[in-house]
Amino acid sequence: MSKKLLITEKPSVAMEFAKALKINTNRKNGYIESDNWIITWCVGHLVTMSYPEVYDEKLKFWRLDTLPFIPKEWKYEIIPAVQNQFNIVKQLLQREDVEEIYNAGDSGREGEYIQRLVFMMAKPNPKAKIKRVWIDSQTEEEIQRGIREAKDESEYDSLSDSAYLRAKEDYLIGINFSRLLSIIYGRKVANQIHEEKASISVGRVMTCVLGMVVSREREIRNFVKTKYYKIIGEFGDETGTFKAEWKVNEKSKMFESPKLYNESGFKKQEDAKEFITSLAGKKAIITELKKTKQKEKAPLLFNLAEIQNECTKRFKIKPDETLEIIQNLYEKKLVTYPRTDARVLSTAVAKEISKNLNGLIKGYKDEEVQKLMKKMVDEKYSTNLSKTKYVNDSKITDHYAIIPTGQGFENYEKLPELQKKIYDVIVKRFIAIFYPEAEYNKITLTVQIENETFNASGKVCTNQGYLEVLKPKNDNKLSTEKQQKVENSSQNQKNEELDDNLEVLKNLKKGQEVQVQNFEIKDAETSPPTRYNSGSIILAMENAGKLIEDEELREQIKGAGIGTSATRGEIIKKLEKIKYIDINSKTQIVTPTQKGEAIYDVVNYSMPDMLNPKLTASWEKGLDMVAKKEIESNVFMTKLENYINSKFDKLVIRK
Repeated sequence: MSKKLLITEKPSVAMEFAKALKINTNRKNGYIESDNWIITWCVGHLVTMSYPEVYDEKLKFWRLDTLPFIPKEWKYEIIPAVQNQFNIVKQLLQREDVEEIYNAGDSGREGEYIQRLVFMMAKPNPKAKIKRVWIDSQTEEEIQRGIREAKDESEYDSLSDSAYLRAKEDYLIGINFSRLLSIIYGRKVANQIHEEKASISVGRVMTCVLGMVVSREREIRNFVKTKYYKIIGEFGDETGTFKAEWKVNEKSKMFESPKLYNESGFKKQEDAKEFITSLAGKKAIITELKKTKQKEKAPLLFNLAEIQNECTKRFKIKPDETLEIIQNLYEKKLVTYPRTDARVLSTAVAKEISKNLNGLIKGYKDEEVQKLMKKMVDEKYSTNLSKTKYVNDSKITDHYAIIPTGQGFENYEKLPELQKKIYDVIVKRFIAIFYPEAEYNKITLTVQIENETFNASGKVCTNQGYLEVLKPKNDNKLSTEKQQKVENSSQNQKNEELDDNLEVLKNLKKGQEVQVQNFEIKDAETSPPTRYNSGSIILAMENAGKLIEDEELREQIKGAGIGTSATRGEIIKKLEKIKYIDINSKTQIVTPTQKGEAIYDVVNYSMPDMLNPKLTASWEKGLDMVAKKEIESNVFMTKLENYINSKFDKLVIRK
């Protein structure tokens, strides 16, 4: 009897596929088997790229005359620790009774790479047809759909090409430049950090990230606070007062004055006092007054970078810990695929979204969420997302945003408390998109004294809308994302100070004269940039393209960050492991080590473009173009080899 062979990423996933297929299985060593199906698994990577010394024993020693090392034919080998499982998978792939093989590896570039390496080394039965299972969650319905709609493996060849190229690129950059810089500068670095010897580890992605951390630290270190003085006027009458801040304008007698530090601040306190004296006894008139209504939609859904950043801020955990937790939630059928860059849903998913909502109503027993869901139903909030910003097929590559499946609640109670909290964060971000917009009344006005202007504004929330969902429990503060916006805007901070005066501002009219009650000189000072934490550096990696000054190039590599959603957390983890950066366990603040700064200086001197997001992001864009069949693999490889050779030509004196 002919059989179908299905290969998953790991044993736990294999069990879920077996359940979804509703087959009676016979558990054996390294696989399970029924009358029609055989299900086996990898355990992460089973195959890896061979080290240079496998090609030639001489390459075990780091010498200039053996560099650069660029193989004409690539060699791979079985990882010794998982040799037994590879042998099992190989035997199954070669069985004569297997007529169909289903690649059910992780639905991403790295998952494709893991399985393709196995196929390459194991040489499956040539008569068997190989299909690719691509799923967005591990619910039974999604697994069944993935198997039912599995495409011929050849349709993923370009993704596989991109995966192989990524591995080759990391290998060539890492081996060649780590050896080169260690040979040339290793002794210098060792002396600098007071160690007997030092090797220099260079990576396509990690070196660029190190550059971001060191650059930020040196900005902070070299920052000199500058004090300046603002003028706040208090205006009003017997019914009430309000405060407004002076700001220079083109008609002001202080316009382009060397006494000013910025548009609203004086360099010296005595100059501010002198300016106040010049305004004494003069009329104050309201020359502008605007009353507007503002609406604000809920933020987009979580992708991996956003949820990693959120969890770092909320729970002070590292990005790789967040990924591990969400991966577990995914395997427990509670959320959709975690390694995604998208923050929106597909049209197809949006049409079926009621299933997710109904599942939450029936299965998620959290009291607060049930209250929010009840309000959704009672108030008849729309679940038609098709024409909203939360649905956009063009912004989805492999997977849509992370959302709750509405299933898997039989596993929920067994979860550790932190995992429950993170699941709750994902659920609420999801629910928020169905809630109405937050609504505000805003008033802005200008008070004029001769040619000098004072500005005031106030804003009050008249309808919480989605903010009702995203408030932390028992807390009137905004969601973390909203908080961040406020923290990053001094103007918003200023407006918040004036919100208490809204009732006074409401009763004022344009052209009205107001009494000057008082002038106050307020001390202010410039602030240094903030350090990255382990979450914000992930976001910075994702948005690295925005750091590029060249507008045309920035647009060209739009959407390409440093690394991928699947690898960014591991990069941070590696930098910490090799002691290039330090992460505070309590605050998650990231700082460079002395060694990290020494490595940065060497790279900055010898090959500064390795520190530039432009280079790393453009490489990632190139890999993406290969996956999309926009360029051929050989084109990418040729450019990579030319880059390596050109660097060696500049850094090494050829005999």
